[in-house]
Amino acid sequence: MGNVIAAVVVLGVLGAVFGFVLAVASKIFEVKKDPREEEILSHLAGANCGGCGYPGCSGCAAAILAGEAPVNACAPAGAENHAAIAAIMGEAAPSGERKVAFVRCNGGTNAVKRYEYIGVKDCLSATKVAAGPLECQFGCLGFGSCVAACQFGAMSIGPNGAAVVDPDKCTDCMACAKACPRHLITEVPVSKKVHVACANQDKGKAAMSVCSHSCIGCGLCQKECKKDAIHVVNGVAVIDYDKCVGCKLCTKVCPRDAILPIATAEEKEKYKAIKKAQAEKAAAAKAAETAGAAQ
Repeated sequence: MGNVIAAVVVLGVLGAVFGFVLAVASKIFEVKKDPREEEILSHLAGANCGGCGYPGCSGCAAAILAGEAPVNACAPAGAENHAAIAAIMGEAAPSGERKVAFVRCNGGTNAVKRYEYIGVKDCLSATKVAAGPLECQFGCLGFGSCVAACQFGAMSIGPNGAAVVDPDKCTDCMACAKACPRHLITEVPVSKKVHVACANQDKGKAAMSVCSHSCIGCGLCQKECKKDAIHVVNGVAVIDYDKCVGCKLCTKVCPRDAILPIATAEEKEKYKAIKKAQAEKAAAAKAAETAGAAQ
């Protein structure tokens, strides 16, 4: 019995000694942590989505504190929290319009299929099988890798089989863009409503043969825009959002319905009639001017 008691006492003493040593060591080797890091962390979204490019929210907070990331690195946190983080860092609050993700494809069921894919419902996996089931090598595959990546319920597969973004739910974390193997998702200003929903860079005939809604680079939108806000770049129309005023003239002249919101047939016919009337009026004025000069 005495041996048992002695063993317990020895273990107790050893435990106390080792505990004391560990406590002293923890103080000696303690890594001093800037209290601002916890403050910054409290203003982040807490989703650990990785959209900022850092390993979770704690990694993002550390990067902001170290000056390696901007105060608005966490897009889901929103403008109010960005301002709070800026105040913690002693910086001016960032300004600028909120941005949201946009999928540059309106193909889906409008795109021509090469074969019926039967396999893992994942876009990257689908591209491993003969480069994907679509003839269009720039089109949305529609298997929802972006939907799975979104932590905020902002992504879904639309009625036509292509991914769409709910701008009211989107936080611009761009996790969806990282998940898209075809790099179709970009960010756009939330107030802008006119978008080119195509990324196909093939020449006109080639683009036309793979999707009924493909941009063929015809340049009609570019010619029609009064603000010089849309240009054909690498075979596909691109909008300059700094110049775009949302007049939607480009949507009315696009023969492929590649620009959103898609103009109705009635809207297109009405616009054609207006253009025709304007042309006739200009021709009449020129004829009258010529006749007057002849006299």
